[in-house]
Amino acid sequence: MAFTTICNTGSVSEGGMGLFHAGKKSVLLVWPTGGELKAYRGRCPHADMPLSEATFNGQTVTCPHHQWGFDSTSGKCVTHLVRNALHPYEIRVEGDEIQVDVGPVKPARAQA
Repeated sequence: MAFTTICNTGSVSEGGMGLFHAGKKSVLLVWPTGGELKAYRGRCPHADMPLSEATFNGQTVTCPHHQWGFDSTSGKCVTHLVRNALHPYEIRVEGDEIQVDVGPVKPARAQA
């Protein structure tokens, strides 16, 4: 496994979420109310749209593009009878860093 530091532990609190980047890959961190911190690919599995404007009520992540909702503890879709689910990433906390295994990381393109 190749863990990459995504952010510090103060960046996401219980009941909150944040979208971060590891090279070209986006990572959605969610901390369900009463649950454990989770990491998912930062794109909706329904139409591969970015979750940068998604909402989170402490339990459900809702994609703003088509209003699909996903359970934050399992990643499973809760608004439609489909098998679509958020793609999970392995996560760990080392000291004050949140690290995620997103696979090989390609550097982000330099701004022109």
